[in-house]
Amino acid sequence: MAQQPVFDQDGDQRVDEAFIDDVTDAGEREEAHRERGTSRPITVVGNPVLHKECKDVTAFDEELGRLIDDMFASQRTAEGVGLAANQIGVDLKVFVYDCLDDEGVRHVGAVCNPVLEELPAERRVLDDSNEGCLSVPGAYAELARPDYAVVRGQDAKGEPVAIRGTGYFARCLQHETDHLYGYLYIDRLSKRERKDALQQMAEREPRYPVVAND
Repeated sequence: MAQQPVFDQDGDQRVDEAFIDDVTDAGEREEAHRERGTSRPITVVGNPVLHKECKDVTAFDEELGRLIDDMFASQRTAEGVGLAANQIGVDLKVFVYDCLDDEGVRHVGAVCNPVLEELPAERRVLDDSNEGCLSVPGAYAELARPDYAVVRGQDAKGEPVAIRGTGYFARCLQHETDHLYGYLYIDRLSKRERKDALQQMAEREPRYPVVAND
């Protein structure tokens, strides 16, 4: 997911025992991953790997750890707040994130085999904010998404994890999970809005390395 301006607000972060603590030492953890990793170019809309469901992660090994490190490095190069494995050409269900919530609290983590939890009707409050994507460089469009999200999956060791987010961070969790099932945010737009987003992309040079589609 592409970075957008976020305005911090005063607020205290409370960690619920049912959810992982992705806040403590967020900066140190992101830096450690990034320094071990190698930045890779970003795949863009039209690349086949972005338009199909990815394979489940079944091997929680050193190779997966190296992939996650590379994803953090690639995310930082592209100045993003979330990145799915297929956005660097890898057909696996894993995404990483380094994202502020609406209270300005930084969340950092990685999720394998994510599943977005269905929300009860009373929690489905829609937010029509702008959304962008590293795989559609330079384009933004308004997209309604719930302002609360829960994602369940596994960590890099295969242990079960649950992550929840509100506001901008909720949008990030939904956006990255979508990627791993073959959906870009522009696939949720009207035909006119999708055409406009692709036109924005065509008119702007990406500010980070991308993989050209053949």
